[in-house]
Amino acid sequence: MEKFVINGGKPLQGEVTISGAKNAVVAILPATILAADKCVIENVPAISDVAVSLEILTALGAKVRMLNKNTYEIDTTHISSTEVPDDLSRQMRASYYFLGALLGRFGSGQVAMPGGCNLGPRPIDQHLKAFSALGAGDSVEYGMIKVSGSPLKGAHVFFDNVSVGATMNAMLSAVLAEGQTVLENVAKEPHIVDLANFLNMMGADVRGAGTDVIRIRGKKSMHGCTYSIIPDQIEAGSYMVAAAITGGNVLIKNVIPKHLEPITAKMELAGVTVEEYDDSIRVCRTGDLMPLKIKTMPHPGFPTDMQPLMTVLLTTAKGTSIVTEGIWENRFRYVDELVRMGANIQVDGQVAVIEGVPELQPAPLRASDLRAGAALVMAALSAKGTSEVSEIAHIERGYEDLVEKLQGLGADIRRVEKPATGLPQAL
Repeated sequence: MEKFVINGGKPLQGEVTISGAKNAVVAILPATILAADKCVIENVPAISDVAVSLEILTALGAKVRMLNKNTYEIDTTHISSTEVPDDLSRQMRASYYFLGALLGRFGSGQVAMPGGCNLGPRPIDQHLKAFSALGAGDSVEYGMIKVSGSPLKGAHVFFDNVSVGATMNAMLSAVLAEGQTVLENVAKEPHIVDLANFLNMMGADVRGAGTDVIRIRGKKSMHGCTYSIIPDQIEAGSYMVAAAITGGNVLIKNVIPKHLEPITAKMELAGVTVEEYDDSIRVCRTGDLMPLKIKTMPHPGFPTDMQPLMTVLLTTAKGTSIVTEGIWENRFRYVDELVRMGANIQVDGQVAVIEGVPELQPAPLRASDLRAGAALVMAALSAKGTSEVSEIAHIERGYEDLVEKLQGLGADIRRVEKPATGLPQAL
């Protein structure tokens, strides 16, 4: 077991470069199946969810070749299996995108019930609703979800609630279906647009991504292409918080400022200075942090993945902040860890009331999920003294080179091996 040891209380200074978007790449890698050809994917983040996705592609029969640390050639011409291995699919929630891609190309697919972060019930009923509308049946046996139907035919799908995963899976399954598919009440996040752009580069006809309605005209076949993943909006937001909470001054490079607008707006209200450039932003803070009211909502609202990070930022604001979680019901589990650091936070269901304290205190901390783990790292960076963050595998699912990037900004952070617990050795 590994952990982060962080000696905090130092303002972060310098430059950091943002990696490719986790939430885009976990759908784009399965989407290469639809090409039945070679694709070269650039700006791929070196994170564990990507490693699992590439393992799944290899297990299905794809040829995966690393061209450099962040570029892969994926040849899905001779994929021979439509069943994602159980042990791999359980390692990340996004394995369900293989269902849509396999169904779209082969008319069937099988994946284990998804794993990933435990943020409360995240049913895939809306995914199955889309598959069913296209003509596929589904069944669950021994914890495996199986979908099958051929030929798929275009259909009209109105989602009961806005779901990023269901929107993407519907797109993956519809691009090779006969006729036109209309998807309504869809998610509009930047990674939805990125997937649509990638599918179109492979020869699909997907229109309207980023709006409430996506229209897809089915094609008989698709082809390979070269594509670069967009920068990660949430990673960028995380470093914005790191700069702000430590009273630092950081230039964050390789970003799309437009994607960061919901985060930037709240940061500025909190008294943080944000300067936007073409593909970078500078974040600095010299004065006090001001309290905020935040409610997470689907894009273009404030992103749920930034909620733990902004909650950490507000722990030292001058006054009372209210954070309402509008997406997941189990997303405040990390608050107990912040209370160990001296934070004053009361949680009632989906609402956290935060009374700012002068500063956080160092403490031993445990990451309960990906974004909560990143938030605890930022909290530790602000606390004078030494903190430890354990269960860091959650964090490394979504952050490339976190330790190295923070060290480059002057942070005192290192990854160390955590000794196994057990009885003391006899002398």
